[in-house]
Amino acid sequence: MRAYYFDNLPGDQRLPHESASQAAVSISTLNSIKVEFWNIPLQGHEEKLNAVAKERGYRNRDVITISKEGLGDEYETKLKAFYKEHIHEDEEIRYIMDGGGFFDVREAPTDEWIRIAVSAGDLLVLPAGIYHRFSVDERNMTRTTRLFKDEPKWSAIYRSDESDTNPHRIEYLNSITAAA
Repeated sequence: MRAYYFDNLPGDQRLPHESASQAAVSISTLNSIKVEFWNIPLQGHEEKLNAVAKERGYRNRDVITISKEGLGDEYETKLKAFYKEHIHEDEEIRYIMDGGGFFDVREAPTDEWIRIAVSAGDLLVLPAGIYHRFSVDERNMTRTTRLFKDEPKWSAIYRSDESDTNPHRIEYLNSITAAA
């Protein structure tokens, strides 16, 4: 995992969007916005992933492959949906098993994009209520285990005045303010 401030330049979302002048983002900065990260090597990952799932109360999981081959004509449409800024009312927990991509998260209170590059072995937890988006990287493929506290679902609430007042968004903002 590598985190840095997104350069905000136009261009393909699958490119790194990292410039030499952009500062790296520390683990402590990610922790301050409630983003958590582990690296769990693929070899023997099931035992460690199960331990994290038990500790955090994740009862369900599935595996999703995002690729042109797997999604066919829906590939570009799905990428656009994943890349549109949104929140969830649940944590987003992803363990990358193959390929890679970028999770962009909004730093609060600055509202700057932090880009988190993930690849095989990375486990990322985004809190409910954080604005974020996702893109595969130039490999155009990721195979990911998604963990869920309840039934598997992916319900995006796209950024709007309404999402800004969503109770999960308010709770998230209060949690980072209280921790500061």
